[in-house]
Amino acid sequence: MEASSSGITHGKTKVFHPEGGVDLQGYQLDMQILPDGPKSDVDFSEILNAIQEMAKDVNILFDELEAVNSPCKDDDSLLHPGNLTSTSDDASRLEAGGETVPERNKSNGLYFRDGKCRIDYILVYRKSNPQTEKREVFERNIRAEGLQMEKESSLINSDIIFVKLHAPWEVLGRYAEQMNVRMPFRRKIYYLPRRYKFMSRIDKQISRFRRWLPKKPMRLDKETLPDLEENDCYTAPFSQQRIHHFIIHNKDTFFNNATRSRIVHHILQRIKYEEGKNKIGLNRLLTNGSYEAAFPLHEGSYRSKNSIRTHGAENHRHLLYECWASWGVWYKYQPLDLVRRYFGEKIGLYFAWLGWYTGMLFPAAFIGLFVFLYGVVTLDHCQVSKEVCQATDIIMCPVCDKYCPFMRLSDSCVYAKVTHLFDNGATVFFAVFMAVWATVFLEFWKRRRAVIAYDWDLIDWEEEEEEIRPQFEAKYSKKERMNPISGKPEPYQAFADKCSRLIVSASGIFFMICVVIAAVFGIVIYRVVTVSTFAAFKWALIRNNSQVATTGTAVCINFCIIMLLNVLYEKVALLLTNLEQPRTESEWENSFTLKMFLFQFVNLNSSTFYIAFFLGRFTGHPGAYLRLINRWRLEECHPSGCLIDLCMQMGIIMVLKQTWNNFMELGYPLIQNWWTRRKVRQEHGPERKISFPQWEKDYNLQPMNAYGLFDEYLEMILQFGFTTIFVAAFPLAPLLALLNNIIEIRLDAYKFVTQWRRPLASRAKDIGIWYGILEGIGILSVITNAFVIAITSDFIPRLVYAYKYGPCAGQGEAGQKCMVGYVNASLSVFRISDFENRSEPESDGSEFSGTPLKYCRYRDYRDSPHSLVPYGYTLQFWHVLAARLAFIIVFEHLVFCIKHLISYLIPDLPKDLRDRMRREKYLIQEMMYEAELERLQKERKDRKKNGRAQHNEWP
Repeated sequence: MEASSSGITHGKTKVFHPEGGVDLQGYQLDMQILPDGPKSDVDFSEILNAIQEMAKDVNILFDELEAVNSPCKDDDSLLHPGNLTSTSDDASRLEAGGETVPERNKSNGLYFRDGKCRIDYILVYRKSNPQTEKREVFERNIRAEGLQMEKESSLINSDIIFVKLHAPWEVLGRYAEQMNVRMPFRRKIYYLPRRYKFMSRIDKQISRFRRWLPKKPMRLDKETLPDLEENDCYTAPFSQQRIHHFIIHNKDTFFNNATRSRIVHHILQRIKYEEGKNKIGLNRLLTNGSYEAAFPLHEGSYRSKNSIRTHGAENHRHLLYECWASWGVWYKYQPLDLVRRYFGEKIGLYFAWLGWYTGMLFPAAFIGLFVFLYGVVTLDHCQVSKEVCQATDIIMCPVCDKYCPFMRLSDSCVYAKVTHLFDNGATVFFAVFMAVWATVFLEFWKRRRAVIAYDWDLIDWEEEEEEIRPQFEAKYSKKERMNPISGKPEPYQAFADKCSRLIVSASGIFFMICVVIAAVFGIVIYRVVTVSTFAAFKWALIRNNSQVATTGTAVCINFCIIMLLNVLYEKVALLLTNLEQPRTESEWENSFTLKMFLFQFVNLNSSTFYIAFFLGRFTGHPGAYLRLINRWRLEECHPSGCLIDLCMQMGIIMVLKQTWNNFMELGYPLIQNWWTRRKVRQEHGPERKISFPQWEKDYNLQPMNAYGLFDEYLEMILQFGFTTIFVAAFPLAPLLALLNNIIEIRLDAYKFVTQWRRPLASRAKDIGIWYGILEGIGILSVITNAFVIAITSDFIPRLVYAYKYGPCAGQGEAGQKCMVGYVNASLSVFRISDFENRSEPESDGSEFSGTPLKYCRYRDYRDSPHSLVPYGYTLQFWHVLAARLAFIIVFEHLVFCIKHLISYLIPDLPKDLRDRMRREKYLIQEMMYEAELERLQKERKDRKKNGRAQHNEWP
């Protein structure tokens, strides 16, 4: 060997050196120092026995000494011996307790009545259902495919029948080969060159030093939970002709439960229930009501009387509950390999992405909190807030018609200080950081996904040709054309028909967006009407804070409208997607996902866009206000700015939306399951619950969402939009998202493990269309943050004043001393006698100085009423406008350049992973060749032994 081989088991390492020495955790046996010749006193049998004893101590099996392949551990081999849920070759441990394996399996509800055939799938129907003939044909064809079947009536309702299905070894092998299911055939070999021997000794010393340090609390305890040790084997598509290449200790556990259920589901999707080429598949029988439900079984109960640390896990579901779905492990990493093994790659990828997103939120939340704390620390040194708080002699014009009074600028002191917490010198830096963060998050997710795809054998996996949707077949069954892939005739949709349907669908989308705009318009009218109402309120607390009360109530009403429209959007999206007649299920899912995201995004963010970019921008000025329908005066910003309204909008919507989603995700299934258990207890008594078999318990759980993981992804993608799009106005958004996601992971885990039926284990290579949506949100966030900083915040006006009009003008400085006089320079003067009749306030302002006021101030850059052009724009206004436009252009180009540079510098595939993939491909070819050569040599020896040797035989 030109390099060394090492295998790791329970933290101990074996290393074969090129010279022939064997190093076992400090034990060195060098074959070169053994005496030569027959006169040696060395007993080689004792040496071999010593080697075997040392190997036994560290649980290592020497392939070279036993001339066999090192097997992968079966999925159930590490569970608690007394609670194994599958048959085992070593049954003596169970029989020692006086109970055989079949007898034990009969009582756990996971096997047929004989206790030997494991239940791989469950079908549920009602005897009163009239679709009897279809079911009989379907079940007859199920038996013809080789699947075994048993039926049980429900203990609660005799009308409900459970059909238990079991796939024998022959059926599993045949369809596993057709589906290209990858199975393990040899343990992976890692080569350790001798030149790294010195480094390995250093690593040993470092590991000894680490023993004195505290263990990482976020990592799962593998000694307590040994089942989390992932099998480290090479895999290849299963082949019955080369079955001798694969590691098969026990045919009952060779295919794990998720794979068995997936194979059975694959078979059921291709079985006919009526004569005809299109009358096939379980999905159609579920659609027409022939069967009520179809699902794989959970692996027993998720609770146990015994502790997992002392007695081990009862089953994989119990293990997932204890180390993943339990609230006590909220701070630990997720056991993604175990999640993938139990629920499949598609769900495993969702939780991998959610965990990666949550982990990446830590730096964003830390920087956002730093920006907020920076505002808190510099609050007392902010010249602008000081001037606002000290401006007792500046009287501001009323913010609404008639009922709103004049007010001192100093009354806005609290709001000016709160605004500084979010709008300070660090805001621009944070906006740039979040734009870069979004890019880094997506680029490193690509790398993380590549590593996961390699570990889960998804690199070379390709989705099989999907079946055509039944609705598509029924609609276009008269028109057929040849499929270029399968070479079979299939229904065909004409181009003109497809375009016309897409145009109608796009029109529907446009109409629903108009409905959203109309809802926002209604909120705007509510704001402009109620601000006067709150200003005339009897309570002084509400009367003095009329604008805050208006904003708060408008946000709550907007949230209720959002939730109501979401129900309507789902029905409209279903209608439009079905109208398009997508050809396959994936096309239908992508079309529905895009529509729902677009609806939800516009619905959730339309009011936020209004507050950020339109509120107070087109109101006119005192004496010439712009009005809606020539009646209602448009709402103005608070004297301290519009940013406080945007912060309130984002904070309330984000908190309420996440709280509502968490309740609906977990609270609704909990209530439904509790109500079902309550009905059972009332009708049959509490003691009947213990005797329920597993299929009865699972049937009483809630089915998984009809749209799969759509709701989970949509919630997180919308949250990602909140976290990035307006983050310049609300730096605490990443922190709120982080806190929510820490809870969200455990909520989803608890829901999947305890409240839902076990979903079918589906395969997937990535998160699908959601990645493109994330990229689009990342691009939009750069644009919106540039506009928020330039237009919504006062960052640009302050910068222009500091460098052009302040005390430090022309000196190249922009400190707090350069902001002296900024508040007075940002306010214009209005003559009260110029008010319109319908805008003139009831009070004359005599309560401030004892005499009626002649002038008041308002936020704008306009000339005085005595100038040549009264109330015209000043030169400072045009300077500020030019600076805002310049900032938007420079900010966008700078951030986009940084984003593209980062995307270019970060490769999608890590270099070490690329090398491992190439090395593995090479080794697999060598191993397959060696295994085939070994088989041929063995056959040759057998023929020679039987006297049937032939000449010129290869090899």
